[in-house]
Amino acid sequence: MAAGRLGDLDLAKLRELGLTDAEASTVLRAGFDAVAQAITPPFAADLTAALAQDAASGPLPPFVTLLAAQPRAGVTCPDKPRMMLAPTENHAEHSVVVAVYAVLLAAHYGADPAVVFLAGLAHHVHSAAMPDSGFTGEVLLGDLLERVIGTAREHALSELPPPLQKRIREALIVIADDGSPEGRAFHAADVIDRVLEIEQHVAAAHSTMDMVLRDYELVHSGPVKAFHDATLREVGLL
Repeated sequence: MAAGRLGDLDLAKLRELGLTDAEASTVLRAGFDAVAQAITPPFAADLTAALAQDAASGPLPPFVTLLAAQPRAGVTCPDKPRMMLAPTENHAEHSVVVAVYAVLLAAHYGADPAVVFLAGLAHHVHSAAMPDSGFTGEVLLGDLLERVIGTAREHALSELPPPLQKRIREALIVIADDGSPEGRAFHAADVIDRVLEIEQHVAAAHSTMDMVLRDYELVHSGPVKAFHDATLREVGLL
């Protein structure tokens, strides 16, 4: 959630750039607070307690790199031209965002946050081997769709330890429909990310220079703000 405002300025990067743990935690907490208004205080306390914790890291299975290189389909519909939007969200990005959204929604639906987090991370592992042709591709594959997805999924899962494979398979069964709290939390997260990604492109397409310069303060306050403004007026950009 802190990354919603800070991007890749995480704990490790802030330490690398010379901040103490206390200073880094203050920055991360500010980033979290900027987007956490809708989070209940007890849940927010649990999340903020983790801001200063190191996340264990290890080697990535090869399919993760493939997911990061595999673009989402964008907007597709049978018998209609594909709507190309750039930059395209990739499947690794989609998976981690859905996992985070699902955890944030878990309490609302009474779902187990661990299950929906794992399901969110794993629900598109098949996309490492299977290019995304969207709704159109699903319709054209027809009855063959599940077999193709299953084969691609097995390619990815085979790179993981058997106990983790088992947990992922169990989580994916739970989210097969919206009949459980976990299914509802996951599918709510999935559709929110799907539509929000497109909404960002639509919003950008309708932005104006007045909005960017005045509302978003592209040329923001600072010691040379007056000079910047004068320069932009001189060249006709303000």
